[in-house]
Amino acid sequence: MTSLDIVLRQREAAGQPIRVGIIGAGATGRAIALQLATPVAGIRLVAIANRTTKHAERALREAGIAAWKSAGSARAAQGILARGLPVLTDDPSVLTTCEAIDVIVEVTGTVGPAASVTLEAFKNGKHVILVNAELDSLLGPLLKEKADRAGVVLTNTDGDEPGVAMTLFRYLKSLGLRPVAAGNIKGMVDYYRTPDTQRTFAATNDQDVKKVTSFADATKLSMEATVLANATGFRAGRRGMYGPSCKYVGEIADLLPADQMLDTGLVDYALGAAPHTGAFVVVHEDNPLKAAQLAYYKLGKGPFYAFHTPYHLPHIQIASTIARAVIQRDATVAPIAGPSCEVVTVAKRDLKAGERLDGIGGFCAYGLIENVASARAMACLPIGLSEGCVLLRDKAKNEVLSLHDVERPVHHLLDALWQEQNERWPIREARMSRHVATASSSSDRASLAPRSFAS
Repeated sequence: MTSLDIVLRQREAAGQPIRVGIIGAGATGRAIALQLATPVAGIRLVAIANRTTKHAERALREAGIAAWKSAGSARAAQGILARGLPVLTDDPSVLTTCEAIDVIVEVTGTVGPAASVTLEAFKNGKHVILVNAELDSLLGPLLKEKADRAGVVLTNTDGDEPGVAMTLFRYLKSLGLRPVAAGNIKGMVDYYRTPDTQRTFAATNDQDVKKVTSFADATKLSMEATVLANATGFRAGRRGMYGPSCKYVGEIADLLPADQMLDTGLVDYALGAAPHTGAFVVVHEDNPLKAAQLAYYKLGKGPFYAFHTPYHLPHIQIASTIARAVIQRDATVAPIAGPSCEVVTVAKRDLKAGERLDGIGGFCAYGLIENVASARAMACLPIGLSEGCVLLRDKAKNEVLSLHDVERPVHHLLDALWQEQNERWPIREARMSRHVATASSSSDRASLAPRSFAS
C-alpha cells in the first residue's frame, strides 16, 4: 500500500482532496478548522455547521477564510462548493446529505443531536470522525456496528488520548509485544469541581465552562477510558480506575495490579506523571533473554514495561485519522465488539428528591468508568443519559445513581439506541471474569470511595 503522505500529495496535485465538513464550532472545532484550512495537503475543510452561525463564522475567519456562502439545503451547498467557496450553515443535515462532502467531523460534545447526525451521515455514505467521547462512550459499539453495515468508517480521533493510546497500542502489537494496560497521563482529578470553580479557567482559555468542568472532575477521563476499553477489550480494575500517582509515566508499569493486567487487561491513568500529557501502554514480557535486552535499552527490569507518547494534539493529529478513514478504511480507535465499560453517574454532593440533574460537567454529578457487567447489574444511570433526569429519592454524596432513582426525560432516539445496544449485547454472569465485577456490595464500597487530587 502507498503511504498516506504520498497518497495525500497525489490527491492534492490532482485537485481531489478529501472534503471535510465539521459539525460544531466550539473551541476544539475552531482549532480543527484552523489546522485543516491552512491547509493540510490532500485534505480540505469545505463546510462548517453550527446552530449559532456567528460561532461558525468566527471559525472560518480565524482559519484565514475570507469568503464563504450560507446554504439551507444540500443542493445549495453543492452548488456553492462547485464554485470553490466553503459552506456555512446552522443545519447539520446540509452537510450530512451533501454529495460533495466525503467525511463528517462531529465535534459538538452533545449526545442526542450527535447521534442523529452520525446516523444520517451513515445513511448518506459518509465516514464519521467522532471528536466526541460523550457519544462514543455511551453508544460507540452500536454506532460502530451500524457504520459497518453502511460500509463507512466510524472512528474516534488520533490526538485525543484514546486515539493516541490506541495508535501506540496497535504499533506495539505489530512488533509482537503483548499490551496489558493503556491509558491517559492526567495532571489532576477532583471529583467535586463545578462550573463555579472552573469559570475563571474556562474564560481565560476561551472554553465552555461545563466542558472544562468535565475535564477536572474525572468525567471526561472516564469517558475517554471507556472509549479505549471498548477498542481494546480491556477492563477497569475498579470503578473509577486506580490512577496511581507517580513522578514519571514509566513508573505506571509497576503500580497497577499485575494479576488484573494479565487477566483482563486494564485501562487506567497515571496521575501527575511527567511528561504530563499524552498516553501510555504497558506491555508484558517474561522471557528472560528478551527482558535482558529491554533492560539494556533502559526500559526497566520488567516483566511489565511502559511505553508512552508525550503529546496529544487533537486539532493536528486528526488529519491522520481523516486520511486513514477515507483512504485506507481504517478506524484509528473504534469498538471491537460490544461494550467493555460504561460511565456511570455519581452524586457530586448530597442530592434531594425532586432535583433535576444538569448532566456532564455540571453541579450535580460526575462520571466514573465501570465495567459493563457491574453497571448493568446495578442498573446504573449512564452519565450520558443523566441530563434532565429528576430524582425520585435522596442520594448521598458519592453514591452511584441508578435508572430506578430517576424519572428520565423522553429522548426517543437515545432511548431506542440505548435499548438496542443493551439487547444486542446482553450481559450474562458467565461472561464475567473474577476481576470484572467491580464491587457493588457494601463491603467493597470503602475501597471504591473516590479520591480527590487538587491541582
